[in-house]
Amino acid sequence: MEVQTFPNEIVFFDLETTVPNKVGQHFHILEFGAIIVCPRKLEELESFTTLIQPKDLSVVSIRSSRSDGITRAKVTNAPSFEDVAEKIFDLLNGRIWAGHNIRRFDCIRIKEAFAEIGKAAPEPSGIIDSLGLLSDKFGKRAGNMKMASLAAYFGLGVQKHRSLDDVRMNLEVLKHCATVLFLESTLPNQLEGKWQSSSKIMTRSRSNYQIAQRAMPYSKGSLGKITQNVKNLLSKAQGNQTLQSLINHSHSLL
Repeated sequence: MEVQTFPNEIVFFDLETTVPNKVGQHFHILEFGAIIVCPRKLEELESFTTLIQPKDLSVVSIRSSRSDGITRAKVTNAPSFEDVAEKIFDLLNGRIWAGHNIRRFDCIRIKEAFAEIGKAAPEPSGIIDSLGLLSDKFGKRAGNMKMASLAAYFGLGVQKHRSLDDVRMNLEVLKHCATVLFLESTLPNQLEGKWQSSSKIMTRSRSNYQIAQRAMPYSKGSLGKITQNVKNLLSKAQGNQTLQSLINHSHSLL
């Protein structure tokens, strides 16, 4: 496969796999989902998702414990990993990889899957792991820092544990966290340490319409507008600078 580079694009991706119940058992990829994002405006350029049939269907549960979980019936007629390997390679190779806990899980599973079919695995030009990044910069204010906890903290609904849905949720969580951190860095004396003590308001989950209570350091409905304003400011500030400059600037904000 020809190696190409895409210096101006980030690919957020996520895998759904079987969950081994014994030490040493193999993980089997059941679904791959990815979106390619323009870093200048954080806009989605392309998306792709596919269920994947493992060689041994017996490793997939007949019933899933999750409401939107992947069952054996759903992957019975899905393509094999080898059938979609070229598409996945083209999406990932040469781009910046982004996702939640991808260093310790998704990146390893991708390399294993390509090795299993005897093909060279895609290589990233860089990796952004939001679990490590947010654990370091955002702290434990959202609990255990799992995607479900972060999404609940920002009122983004319930994690579905389906690849493309989780990828888009990951991107929205990053936007929200970056906005809060940007505001804190702007007025550290006034804002730092005060988010958790803010008054609580009632919010409604968009996915299941259950009422939940969470701390909000901003007026209801305002964060989306703030996020867009920050994105616009960053876009204007960057002008025609290179991606590396954009990444360096983002790091300074975080």
